[in-house]
Amino acid sequence: MSNETPKSPPGDRIAKVLSRAGVASRREAERMIEAGRVSVNGKVIDSPALNVTGQDRIDVDGKEVGEPEPPRLWLYHKPLGLVTTERDEKGRDTVFDKLPEDMPRVMSVGRLDINSEGLLLLTNDGEIKRRLELPSTGWVRKYRVRVKGAPDDKQIAPLRDGVTVDGERFQGMAVTVDRQQGANAWLTVGLREGKNREIRRAMEAVGLSVNRLIRISYGPFRLGDLKAGETEEVKTRVMRDQLGMEDGKKSPVRNRKAPAKPNKGAARPPKDGEKRGPRRAKRPQKPR
Repeated sequence: MSNETPKSPPGDRIAKVLSRAGVASRREAERMIEAGRVSVNGKVIDSPALNVTGQDRIDVDGKEVGEPEPPRLWLYHKPLGLVTTERDEKGRDTVFDKLPEDMPRVMSVGRLDINSEGLLLLTNDGEIKRRLELPSTGWVRKYRVRVKGAPDDKQIAPLRDGVTVDGERFQGMAVTVDRQQGANAWLTVGLREGKNREIRRAMEAVGLSVNRLIRISYGPFRLGDLKAGETEEVKTRVMRDQLGMEDGKKSPVRNRKAPAKPNKGAARPPKDGEKRGPRRAKRPQKPR
């Protein structure tokens, strides 16, 4: 009896290939396969337990899936009234219905509910989507939140410590009161998880009702002056620097920790915008 380990079939799992091609996330691709929407070499498949290579023809809903494009990322200012799903069973307008016609097929990084607005990241690469959504990346999402009432430190203290709502635990949030505006107050809220309707549910738990919620940043990516409904592509250099990408290839998104302090006597790297003069030449030694 042979003790050799059987070799894995060549290629990559079909769901991973569909994800890389920007068709859907891996989980969504698996659901599409189970629904009979995917065929390989003319045969409909019903299980994601299949490896494919570049020699295989893959079709989704009768259309051939092309070669993966270079990974790209966009900032999008989501307006109110749109749902962040590809298809809505209630027939409501989706984010993807309103994107510019020249946009390639993209996926959203996380979601914003129908009553929320602001920054939504879009990508054509399923691996980038997955890594940006991982809690282990630890990137802070910041929001401008308008609530009814006049909250003080005592009322919002539980939010900073973390609250449990309907048996679900929310981690502590960074909450500051910016200003009072009549019967409403504006807050800035920062969190690292981004669970479903987390801010609204947490605010309700301390007696505050959210009547406007705008995401202004997601990690290093900021909404800035982008107007509602507009998109802006992130430059390749910025993607490479922020996502740990090199030469168009991806590497894992790392937890962005503060750099280690240099040893005493080590050359200090120049700050942003700082001009560093040429190093002083060594003084020639006198002949003996």
